[in-house]
Amino acid sequence: MSGCRFGVERKRWELPFLAEAEELAGLRRATRRHLELWGLSSMVYAAQVCVTELTSNVIKHVGAGTSACLAVSMNGGCLRIEVSDSDGQQLPTLARAAGLDEGGRGMQLVEGTSSRWGVIVRGVSKTTWCELATGLQSADGHVANEQVAKAEALLGLCGLAERRKSSQARPTSVQEAAEVATDLIADLLLWLRAHGCDADEALDRAQFLFEAESEAEGAA
Repeated sequence: MSGCRFGVERKRWELPFLAEAEELAGLRRATRRHLELWGLSSMVYAAQVCVTELTSNVIKHVGAGTSACLAVSMNGGCLRIEVSDSDGQQLPTLARAAGLDEGGRGMQLVEGTSSRWGVIVRGVSKTTWCELATGLQSADGHVANEQVAKAEALLGLCGLAERRKSSQARPTSVQEAAEVATDLIADLLLWLRAHGCDADEALDRAQFLFEAESEAEGAA
């Protein structure tokens, strides 16, 4: 694993919500959407487990309807999940559920899924957090395989590196990188058509190869 040569950043995001059971599905969807945008699809299940349990802990021990906030960010190469609420007295504990007990497993699941977890008390409020190891070396890292390295080299030739320099080394947004990558795909299709090739057939073939590679990564 290594950092992205263009410094594509993963910006922290926050989502205020009311701690109700009906909100859990929406929080899980938001988590999935953002992690997929960050290129961290492999982390979706573990992250959703932690989001569900941290939120359920607020519902059960602080009270349904409590104002809360979900925040997801990168801490180095770790994915950090935080759930904040307005009660600094009711702190989560690691209860050891046994046998067929239905309760007491929430923080056990968080501990088993994450690398570490903790609580930050700020006066009358608190933030319960956990961090998941992604296998990346940095917050802007990604899987360093041959195909990704080749794509980065092509994007560099297409001006993404120059765009970053002109922005005074400001990290490139995912949207900016995607815009340059999309332009490159369009240029390649135009090149194929100019040389008598079927651009649609090439695009279908590329999609097939991409899906095959994605399935292989998921099975690894």
